[in-house]
Amino acid sequence: MMFPQDPITAVTHPDPYAYYADLVARKPLYYDDKLRLWVASSASAVTSTLTNGLCRVRPATEPVPKSLLGSPAAEIFRHLVRMNDGEWHCPFKQAVSAALASIDAAQATQQSVKWARFLLEESGAWATRLSRFAFHLPVYVVGSLLGVPEDGLHQTALWMSDFARCLAPASNSDQPDQLERGKTAAGHLLQMFRDLPGNEDGLLNTLAREAKRSGREETDTIVANGIGFLSQSYEATAGLIGNTLLALASRPEVRDQVAADPDLLRSVIQEVLRYDSPVQNTRRFLAEEGFVAGEKMKAGNAILVILAAANRDPSANPNPERFDVFRTERRIFTFGVGVHACPGEALATAIAKAGVERLIASGIALERLAETMTYRASANARIPIFEER
Repeated sequence: MMFPQDPITAVTHPDPYAYYADLVARKPLYYDDKLRLWVASSASAVTSTLTNGLCRVRPATEPVPKSLLGSPAAEIFRHLVRMNDGEWHCPFKQAVSAALASIDAAQATQQSVKWARFLLEESGAWATRLSRFAFHLPVYVVGSLLGVPEDGLHQTALWMSDFARCLAPASNSDQPDQLERGKTAAGHLLQMFRDLPGNEDGLLNTLAREAKRSGREETDTIVANGIGFLSQSYEATAGLIGNTLLALASRPEVRDQVAADPDLLRSVIQEVLRYDSPVQNTRRFLAEEGFVAGEKMKAGNAILVILAAANRDPSANPNPERFDVFRTERRIFTFGVGVHACPGEALATAIAKAGVERLIASGIALERLAETMTYRASANARIPIFEER
């Protein structure tokens, strides 16, 4: 199989991992003249980039994507803690992390099981239902935890589909109206979250309490980051569910192990996060001239950080090409490293586990999945889409 053309097309390539291994071995950090950005692939280069104080999550000259300006989508984006650096990031990031850590594991599992059962009862062709299930389940679970009423979850999932895709319009050239649909959806999401009834035990209220402690109790910031919980889990968890199903489909011996010990599924999901990451890359931007991982870079330079390649770096995970459920000292870069590391790993794993368990119990023909899938167009997320044949 031919290598991908570049690190961007690698995201949805049938098998980008030999290409990533080649980058790690020969060009762990290099400047790509075609893409006009730096590319970090090794565990060392990825870690150095994500922990370097010169690196920012957005270009200094464009804190909000120009395509979103003047829209409700921009109002959400500008308040997202994951899209900000500076003096208020660390305390508010602590508030976000504390809110997510407050979620009771049993409650998260209960909600995940409940909505997995509900969504599998929907009608339609099995492949269509499977793809919809993977995207809607995290919205139903996280939405419920945030306090979205049950009768509003379906519409919330539809709005989230448009909003999430408008954040990366370059990935949707086949849908020229996607950007405008996403802006409209953002407006609906903002209005819905502002109108949510108070729920003392809800995740949004917990975030508000933690934000008050951090000194950032503005309603717009809290609402935006509540929506951010949904948008971050939407594509990443859908990819994790789909990639776990594909891992099981191609490994009957692992399916047998999980059948004998259902608790082993959690370890399978952890290995999928390393082996076939749903989030393949992220980006950083130089705030000023300086050195990153030993290379001198200019202010404004962009760095493509290939998390999926770092997961496969043998210096971080020996024998990285082997899918090893019992791998010890597994290092996972999928959720990032440093101050912007995503704190949602436990919740994403709980949702994916409940979803995959329910799909297996439904009798889904796992061996058919690899024959009926493509990858959703994306510049950074690896999400299987299952189709009828």
